[in-house]
Amino acid sequence: MPDIHVSAAVITDAAGRVLVVRKTGTVRFMQPGGKPEPGESAAETLARELHEELGMTVDPDALSPLGVFISDAANEPGHRVVATAFALSAEEDQVRVQAELAELRWITPDDVADTPLAPLSEEHLLPLAWPR
Repeated sequence: MPDIHVSAAVITDAAGRVLVVRKTGTVRFMQPGGKPEPGESAAETLARELHEELGMTVDPDALSPLGVFISDAANEPGHRVVATAFALSAEEDQVRVQAELAELRWITPDDVADTPLAPLSEEHLLPLAWPR
């Protein structure tokens, strides 16, 4: 199964909600982030993607590494996503939909059942945000 390497952000707000995004032409919500450009570190990739997708300015050195996680890709059948994930905090007024994003949502554990989520978010990243 081919791998797609990405950087992903687990962004939480002061209320404990987690930001998920949906790209144009897709149905599943996922953590913001994306694929690296040549020569970028995982943190540099994420900082660039957060600026492009959400208008956030993030110092790559300020990102808190969470690890590397593997799941089935949400939008590329027959592929796996290999995500280097980072944690950071933000508030609702610090993010806006732009670039290829169609929608963003701030969710709580109560919203998970009613939100179509990417496997990576559901299996690995949201549980990091809301430890049991």
